[in-house]
Amino acid sequence: MRSTAPTSISRRTSSAPPVSVRSPAPRIPGWSSSASNFSSRHARQPSLPTIRGMKWTLVLALVLAFPALPQEEMSSRDKIRQARDSGKRGPEAIPQLEPLLRDADVEVRREAVRAVVAIGTQHSLDPLVAACGDNDSEIQIFATDGLVNFYLPGYVETGLSGTIRRAGDMITARWRSDESREVVDPDVPVRPEIITALGRITTGGSSMASRANAARAVGILRGNAALPDLLEALRSKDDRLIFESLIAIQKLRDPAAGPRVTFLLRDLEEKVQRAAIETVGLMRTPEAVPDLELVLGDTRSKNVRREAMFALGRIATPDLRELFLRYLNDRDNDLRAAAAEGLGRIGQTGDLPMVRRSFEEERRNGPRLAFAFASVALGDTAMTEFAPLRYLVNSLTQRAWRDVAIPYLSELSVKQPVRAALYTALPAGTRDEKTGIAYALSATAAPDAVEPLEALMRDPDPVIGTEAVRALRILRSRIR
Repeated sequence: MRSTAPTSISRRTSSAPPVSVRSPAPRIPGWSSSASNFSSRHARQPSLPTIRGMKWTLVLALVLAFPALPQEEMSSRDKIRQARDSGKRGPEAIPQLEPLLRDADVEVRREAVRAVVAIGTQHSLDPLVAACGDNDSEIQIFATDGLVNFYLPGYVETGLSGTIRRAGDMITARWRSDESREVVDPDVPVRPEIITALGRITTGGSSMASRANAARAVGILRGNAALPDLLEALRSKDDRLIFESLIAIQKLRDPAAGPRVTFLLRDLEEKVQRAAIETVGLMRTPEAVPDLELVLGDTRSKNVRREAMFALGRIATPDLRELFLRYLNDRDNDLRAAAAEGLGRIGQTGDLPMVRRSFEEERRNGPRLAFAFASVALGDTAMTEFAPLRYLVNSLTQRAWRDVAIPYLSELSVKQPVRAALYTALPAGTRDEKTGIAYALSATAAPDAVEPLEALMRDPDPVIGTEAVRALRILRSRIR
């Protein structure tokens, strides 16, 4: 938190000089020139001390009678300068900034919200929630990013507010990332009034940019209370708002939202269509299966076809088994991987020999990880050197595949035999393996995972210990 000490005041300005016949009276702005000339002409006359004393008494009376101008009488330029200075002083400046957030001049309000965001402590939350109700799009964007930044430090550096540019009355902003996969930990408590304020902007913001930015914020903060607002935003005609709302819905992981998304599965905008397909897959929405099968067979886009197959592989209803068997040897790597995932989730143990053989024969890392996942899901929990589960754990050390292996292990760790096998891998694991397993265990809500994570907290590697503490915190929040 940056702060600057108040400027010191010299004694000359803080108290009146002693009255002396040998020292001339200072020149006082606002006095007539004749009065000044009178003082200088008669400075050495001994009969004037009483007159000088009267002058200083009058000055003091004037100062007391006319205090500093209230904010209502300050110019907009002075208020903007005050807001900028207040932003450098820290939380104690919040009371001075709050009236500026309600100023009639929008430029003053914009500078004030920037200052509140810069202060960035818990004392900023109430003013930022209030600023979300402003009718200016730029203020809504800054307030939104400032609220997220409190829970996700550094967000304002990469958020939409950091790209705002003004040209007269026109405001432009550039999305630095096509989509945001950032999300706070599940155990982070977010104040409900913040989610309410962000939900209102999502559906009633002053611009489509501020609405889409608020939808992104709802997802990052896991704001389940704003799910109705996200679903309403899906009916918008703005592609960016629809897309951000879909990604936010994915982060909320509420299965009830799945059926409300199916109308977008055949959207003409491919980016929106793919996000909708991914959403119903993550929500495991069986109502979407007929539409997904149509998309799989009709689309000309390879990316859409792959997304549809992965969605079907996540939903994995038993009647899809024949479809997965048909794609198990497809030339497309992603289609093979999705088919393998589907067979693993359907869970017919009779498919294990076929899936295990495909795992051993596969040469591409992506499909091989999927075959490893399916093998473990079908019951192969061995931790020998070349076993599928060992392959998944080893992949945690590869930067390119770590983010694929962790979700697989998180899903598999729900099963107790898989957890028991992973516990045996912890003592001799590498840093990446231990932290990856810890993350996977945190999603299980399994009480038997507490003791292994507590042991991992005592690891001599501080990185491992820190991740174990985080995983244990999340796990305990899920157990409760």
